[in-house]
Amino acid sequence: MNRVYVWSLPTRVFHWLLVFSIVAAYLTSEEDEWLSIHAAFGITVGALVLYRILWGIVGPIHSRWRDFDLSLASLKEYLLTVFSPKRTYVGHNPAASYAMIGIIAVTLLLAVTGLLTYGIQENRGIFAFLHNSFFREMELFEELHEALATLLYLLIGAHVGGVLLDRLLHAEHGTLGSIVNGYKNLEGYGVSLTLFQKLFALVGIGLSIFALLYVLGVRDNPITASHHAAVDYEKEHPLFVNECASCHVLYPPSLLPEHSWRRMMADLENHFGDDASLDPADTQSILEYLVANAAEHSSSEASVKILKSLPNQDIIAVTQTPFWKRTHREIAPEVFDHEKVKSKANCKACHGDIERGLIEDTAIKMPQTRS
Repeated sequence: MNRVYVWSLPTRVFHWLLVFSIVAAYLTSEEDEWLSIHAAFGITVGALVLYRILWGIVGPIHSRWRDFDLSLASLKEYLLTVFSPKRTYVGHNPAASYAMIGIIAVTLLLAVTGLLTYGIQENRGIFAFLHNSFFREMELFEELHEALATLLYLLIGAHVGGVLLDRLLHAEHGTLGSIVNGYKNLEGYGVSLTLFQKLFALVGIGLSIFALLYVLGVRDNPITASHHAAVDYEKEHPLFVNECASCHVLYPPSLLPEHSWRRMMADLENHFGDDASLDPADTQSILEYLVANAAEHSSSEASVKILKSLPNQDIIAVTQTPFWKRTHREIAPEVFDHEKVKSKANCKACHGDIERGLIEDTAIKMPQTRS
């Protein structure tokens, strides 16, 4: 039995870079403050997949798309004879061919929907221009992105399971080790790269790595930059700032719906345990400003999700909205007891720009607590 060089160095480097980037994207997907890092790895995944698609056209034998056996008859034969195979495959077997095509296709769609979600929901990056047109459907793009991620994990699981099964049944072929050393113990044609293929791989993989380093290292780069504009409330409505910010954090009007602001301003004598009564003219002026800039008139993620989360519009405290409770439920109680926070209503402690109308996921800075 020969030792055949099946997977070239560029193919192996691509494989492990993709594995690393997918794992990193998964690990940074759960925390809002890591969103820009998640986006950076997502963009890297997209760049790597685009390179692999082209590598499947210009690359060497076994890595080219035309070398993938996608015949249904071959797939049926392979699955029915997996324990006693009638033939061996130097490159991908039919099942692995389908798995790899699926992984590449789903990963590309995942990267695209991630960028769309980032632009539409977060108003960031190259698709931010779609934010104002599609912000009401932001959760649809987010759900599609998450569904594709789940599908990708299933495909990866199937791929890994197939490799482990091959290791169990046909360890002598060295399939598992081939993605590290490039060699299989089989009869067949080995890989040999041309100068063009070497240069193409160097440029393609190099650009993918550069994309990651660029997005992570360059602040406010075009790929992940925010398009949210800060609001100068002092300039827009000085009375609102003077009266409301004198006692507590200046909450952006977009954090509650119109009805909530009307209810709150109609009962300032009982304003969360205090008498915050104002001159009728001042009350009316502030109310008009709050209503004009309420959640119904905002395209921000928080505004849209607060509106959708409300079973009714009688809630007048942001911290009592289902959306606020859901997004803060995993925060340890000692964070709210911290000397720099002291109250769940002190949004400014973690959202430093909230009084400028900005509630950026990537700008969250929670105070350090002792574990």
